[in-house]
Amino acid sequence: MKTTLPLALVLVAVTTTMAQQAPPAAPQGATGAKPELPAGVPTPRDYVIGPDDVLVVVFWREKEMSSEVAVRPDGMISLPLLNDVQASGLTPEELRARLTEIASKLIEEPTVTVVVKQINSRKVFVTGQVGKPGPYPLSGPTTVLQLIAMAGGLQEYADSKNILIMRTEGGKPVSFKFNYKDVSKGKNLKQNIELKPGDTIIVP
Repeated sequence: MKTTLPLALVLVAVTTTMAQQAPPAAPQGATGAKPELPAGVPTPRDYVIGPDDVLVVVFWREKEMSSEVAVRPDGMISLPLLNDVQASGLTPEELRARLTEIASKLIEEPTVTVVVKQINSRKVFVTGQVGKPGPYPLSGPTTVLQLIAMAGGLQEYADSKNILIMRTEGGKPVSFKFNYKDVSKGKNLKQNIELKPGDTIIVP
């Protein structure tokens, strides 16, 4: 017993010293790793943000400044601490640079990411004899045939040979004819034009 007791005391002392020297555990979320970004919709590099688009703005290590926001009709977005910022008319990269410039007055070396979550500003419209008439967002290159498919296809009594695409060019209305039967059979494919924001497809 005389030799065992001092050894036990030494072991206790060593264990206590090691515990004191061990670094404190890092709090959860403080690892410095960048957060996972929400999935955005595919957009071209030159995509221009417009009213009603939904954006996710992420400030690395500044959670209170991050937010999911919709672009207002006046083209502005409202962000915590930054107030109103012009977003409409800018690409996501241009908006990121603008937010970085503004935030640098409040925090040191801000790291900002802008993700387009929903595209609502670039719309085309389908009316008439289709399964689901209404507005549809243009999230990428879309042809007349593709949009008709998105709208649920033609109804049974649709006049598939006399579909019209209405468009405004130079402030004046213009129209294009579309023969669904021909295009679906691989004929007259030039009719299957790529749609532009604001186009309206009329299926009689």
